[in-house]
Amino acid sequence: MNAKTVYAVLFACAGVALFNHANAADQGVKQDAKNAGHAIGNGARDVGHATAHVAKTIGHGAKEAGQGIGHGAKEVGHGVAHGTREGWDATKHAVKHVFGKDD
Repeated sequence: MNAKTVYAVLFACAGVALFNHANAADQGVKQDAKNAGHAIGNGARDVGHATAHVAKTIGHGAKEAGQGIGHGAKEVGHGVAHGTREGWDATKHAVKHVFGKDD
């Protein structure tokens, strides 16, 4: 073998080695990107679950507060109604008493 042939073979081997190294590095980058994508997806899913949990908790709290306000308003309404009725009965009794038409 002469020098030109040796250099050509060495150059070809170096090219194959570089191609294989570049291909291996490319696969490493692809795998790293894939792993990063999975990690981002898992993190996003966890954030979504946490957000849903917080929203449900707030929703249930708002529901209970609304029911408490509603029940309180209902009780106030009944109290006003009873007070109004008692006031009307007292007024009616007083008017009858004044005009001599006692019960």
